[in-house]
Amino acid sequence: MNNYLKMVEKSSPKTKMLPTLIMAFLVGGIICCIGEGFLDMYKTYFPMLTEVELRNATSMTMIFLGVTLTAFGLYDKIGYYAGAGSIIPITGFANSVMSPAMEFNREGVIYGVCSKMFVIAGPIIVFGVTASVIIGLVGMML
Repeated sequence: MNNYLKMVEKSSPKTKMLPTLIMAFLVGGIICCIGEGFLDMYKTYFPMLTEVELRNATSMTMIFLGVTLTAFGLYDKIGYYAGAGSIIPITGFANSVMSPAMEFNREGVIYGVCSKMFVIAGPIIVFGVTASVIIGLVGMML
């Protein structure tokens, strides 16, 4: 087993950690800045909306952008260079729902899109909710 692990480590491509981290930070930050820009724009042009409504509109816009970029194949290109920087924001979650839906579209609406849509996003939801409950309980006990 140790020989196999050594062989895998030797043949695996080496990633350049610092450039990868910098790109993830920059792209994730740019995506968040775009979201903040939409929030500011909505505050300016729709002053009658409450803070919650403004944030909901911003979230819907970012989800729409993530789904649209995925549909045109652009989000994968962003993710190639950005790594985790493209996964973390809400657009990454939209991408993780849209990608399997597009992939399994040929199997039909029920057995393809509806049943496979949350293949990637499902575990994210489950573990995100579980982690938030655990953190909330720990915070309550402290």
